[in-house]
Amino acid sequence: MIQNTKCECGHQNPTGTVLCESCGKPLVDDLPLDSPLEMRYDGAARRSQKQNPDVIDRVWNFFSSVKIAIWLIILTLVGAAIGTIYPQESTFINLDDPAAFYKETYGTWGAIYQTLGLSRTYESWWFIGLLVMIGTSLVVCSLDRVLPLYKALSKQQVRKHLTFLSRQQTVLETDIPGDAEKWIADFGAQLKRKRYRVWTEGTALLAEKNRFSRWGPYINHIGLILFLLAVLGRSVPAWHMDQYVSIDEHQVKQIPGTNYYVGNDKFTVDYYKDEELPEQLKGTLRAKLYQTQATLYACTQYCDDDPLHDPVLEKVQSHDIEVNSPLEYKGLKLYQYNFEQKIRLIEVKPMLLDAQGDQSYGPFDLKMNDPAEKSQAGPYTLTLNDVYPDFGLDEEGRPMTKSRDFNNPAFVFRITGPDLDEKGELYIYFPMPSAADKGVQQQINDSFKKLGSNTGRFNFEVGKMENVTFSQYTTFLNVRVDRAMPYVWVGAAISMIGLVMGFYWHHRRIWLRIDEGKLTLGAHTNKNTYGIRSETASALAKCGIVVDPKALDNRRNSR
Repeated sequence: MIQNTKCECGHQNPTGTVLCESCGKPLVDDLPLDSPLEMRYDGAARRSQKQNPDVIDRVWNFFSSVKIAIWLIILTLVGAAIGTIYPQESTFINLDDPAAFYKETYGTWGAIYQTLGLSRTYESWWFIGLLVMIGTSLVVCSLDRVLPLYKALSKQQVRKHLTFLSRQQTVLETDIPGDAEKWIADFGAQLKRKRYRVWTEGTALLAEKNRFSRWGPYINHIGLILFLLAVLGRSVPAWHMDQYVSIDEHQVKQIPGTNYYVGNDKFTVDYYKDEELPEQLKGTLRAKLYQTQATLYACTQYCDDDPLHDPVLEKVQSHDIEVNSPLEYKGLKLYQYNFEQKIRLIEVKPMLLDAQGDQSYGPFDLKMNDPAEKSQAGPYTLTLNDVYPDFGLDEEGRPMTKSRDFNNPAFVFRITGPDLDEKGELYIYFPMPSAADKGVQQQINDSFKKLGSNTGRFNFEVGKMENVTFSQYTTFLNVRVDRAMPYVWVGAAISMIGLVMGFYWHHRRIWLRIDEGKLTLGAHTNKNTYGIRSETASALAKCGIVVDPKALDNRRNSR
């Protein structure tokens, strides 16, 4: 069925229009005759009200629904709340096995929580999907309403239909003696004093103020959309990082996902004295200050795990990192998070002893966390054959490592060079053997000798303590990059501007026409009808018509 949307004034309205775009006459027959008109969007046609919608229209209608938007927000809030039941995985340092950790720490419910992926709620596809749907809803809701509203407000007609005027929130019908156009001019002057913009057309008048407040909700939407885009942008690695790195003293470690390296030159901790502590804490160690003397390096060459070359590092900044005093460089921030007091071996420079010629060669550098694949000691080449960070023996007496931490490191080298067999000789070396493993190095090398893997000719010796580098402290740094945060603040500021516009200013319009000495006035505001009734009554009183503001309330009169 084709709907006739042509008004009696001759204006052709789009399908779905409720009030004529020109004169304001109601075009829908089922509107209640005794109640004020619904003035949202000035009765303009919206795409979401289109008859016989196709697939695209149905998708548009879905996202343009305010009810759907509210449900999406509720679901997102519920999901965000569920994500706070247990700590998220991202809050832990060096979490190698999340499933085992959650089960051991939080029991069966923790294991279920981790299995369902709730331990990574805010990075999950469904949570990000909800945010995308909320953003889509904001865009569609805004476009569905702001375009018709802009069209209606930018093409307002001064002379409106009598039905339109008599069915506004604020209505007055009375007789006007004398010159109608002069009275219109006087009334318009009174409204201008109240900061209304006034247009006249013969014996008809339109006065309006604070139209800009109608755009407040849509400016708010723009801010929220920018805010959501910034939040989603934090899922892009280059835009956001929130990681933790542990660095021993005198160690340089790469910051994951970047070409930057950070070195812990020295760690300092200062404890409260007993007299500085309250009675209940006396006798306990409480850190007053802990500080990492850090140096940040940028990799300039061989940055991609080149096994043949060490990365070339260039110092870019130094800073003493303390709590709330991070190292900052080009958006990268390193915060002091925690520390651990534990002696660790960082590097040794052993000598290679040759019993046959009673000679020693070297020293050569041996770093615990990043040992070189090949080292040179005099004429001999030492090829790293195996590494046991935390040496131990399994039930069958075979070498194994208890953990990935260098608590009791052992290195197996294949030595090649002059006067040696072509395949070389195997030797194991313990830089810092535990009390239980002091004789194990010799036992294993003797077993290699029995197997024909070496001749027992070589041994290792550090000699002076200056060839040993220890770490007393391990510092834990929180590495943050948040390039989206400025956009979050800008979005929040725009959203706040929209809220202020919508809450503190009210769009007010007054229409009137005089026909053969009879005045018909209608006024509308989206908020605070008492205010517009008072302004209208005040202006009328200055023009000789005294009326009680309450008598202008058409909603009161229609009840």
